Amino acid sequence: MKLKLDEHLGRRAADLSRKAGHDVAAVPEQGLCSASDPTVLDVCKAEGWCLVTLDLDFSNPVRFRPADYPGIPVLRLPQGRAPRT
Repeated sequence: MKLKLDEHLGRRAADLSRKAGHDVAAVPEQGLCSASDPTVLDVCKAEGWCLVTLDLDFSNPVRFRPADYPGIPVLRLPQGRAPRT
């Protein structure tokens, strides 16, 4: 599976995903930090990547129709936990 990790997930998430056998790219590795949400998704769509994110803005199905993208899983961490980089 082709996963593009959003900028808040960090290097550890990328390493773990690669070890699990996924084809992984990260938003920071591609110079997309601070890019608008539509820009990031346009890149994902054009390249066939599933965007993995912590950003709840991507969970709005009216703004980002699920049928228009390879996938947008929005991860939720337990209360008080931040991703380790």
